[in-house]
Amino acid sequence: MAITGLIGVGFVVGHMLGNLQVFVGAETFNAYAHFLRSLGELLWVVRGVLVLAVVLHVIAAVQLSRRRLTARPVGYKHGSQHEVSTVASRTIRWGGLLLLIFIVFHILHFTTLDVFRDYSRTDVYGNVVRGFSVWWVVLLYVAAMAALGLHLYHGIWSSVRTLGASKTSADPTRRPAAVAIAVVVWLGFTIIPLAVFVGAVR
Repeated sequence: MAITGLIGVGFVVGHMLGNLQVFVGAETFNAYAHFLRSLGELLWVVRGVLVLAVVLHVIAAVQLSRRRLTARPVGYKHGSQHEVSTVASRTIRWGGLLLLIFIVFHILHFTTLDVFRDYSRTDVYGNVVRGFSVWWVVLLYVAAMAALGLHLYHGIWSSVRTLGASKTSADPTRRPAAVAIAVVVWLGFTIIPLAVFVGAVR
């Protein structure tokens, strides 16, 4: 769970940095998209690793959930678990499900072009502008990125703890590194559809 999660963290950070080039302009963003496609077999290797990581992450999540239910079939007394847990940890499973649905939609939207079949296969910048000019698409992306931010906040902290790379803290709810990465990634992804929708990117 921890290793596949950190693979996902690395991907979303890189993906965010690449996507932010949309603010530079159409020529730069389309050149970036063309560069990715030019990687050929290497791109498919990366995609394969990501798909495998997602599948293993989901399997691990199901296994851990079952183990948790087996270990404690009766829930905690109302309110007691809130002393050390966070909103992110308590909603991690529902957020993960939303992200899984979003990933499928995102691939159909911008990779296979099956959501809007009249999208261009060369003008990726134009596709982004057209896609985020639709209110329900923007709403879906904004909601998914909120879930991603919460998922990263809990996931980064717990992954590092799981792998033994973080020392025990007297204040387990204080997680500055996890907060910083989660906020930057959330903001970096969310600002793009909003900027297009309000006309700042056109």
